[in-house]
Amino acid sequence: MTAVTCRIATTDDVQAIAALHADSWRRNYRGAYLDSFLDGDVLPERVATWTERISRPSQPTITIVAESDGDVVGFAHTIFDEDGTWGALLDNLHVTHARKSSGIGSLLMAETATAVLRERPGSGLYLWVLEQNEAAQRFYEGRRGTKGDRELGGPFPGGGRAYKIRYAWPDPSILIRGPSETP
Repeated sequence: MTAVTCRIATTDDVQAIAALHADSWRRNYRGAYLDSFLDGDVLPERVATWTERISRPSQPTITIVAESDGDVVGFAHTIFDEDGTWGALLDNLHVTHARKSSGIGSLLMAETATAVLRERPGSGLYLWVLEQNEAAQRFYEGRRGTKGDRELGGPFPGGGRAYKIRYAWPDPSILIRGPSETP
């Protein structure tokens, strides 16, 4: 496999990000999101969302794409200053299904942490993961995320609700060092 590089997303990436996001939802969010929504036209809804997020953000954000051979193979979207206690919200982290468990998620989290530390020194980083997504929880625990609050999430796009769990990194620099390195 060729090397993976990361960069800031542009409007040229909207279609690829939206397609990856829709595929990830269809594969991983059944039971939380309504099947009728997931089986329907998720892509146009995601294109509209990502067009807005990248071209006209309503908050200070950063979207990072992971690229291999010119293809988007993952992305991370972070909202700075989302919470006074927890800091920046890693709102989306998705890796194309064929490249899961290849280090792309860890790379994107390290790039996200670097951006948070650069743009908001002293800020923490947190995210919400669906309770049903046990693989993602193992991933975040492997990156030394602190498991916290459990809340009912939603309603999600298209309807549906499910429990979600917060994972937090009060010091995001831990994500730059990698999952096996000690502080």
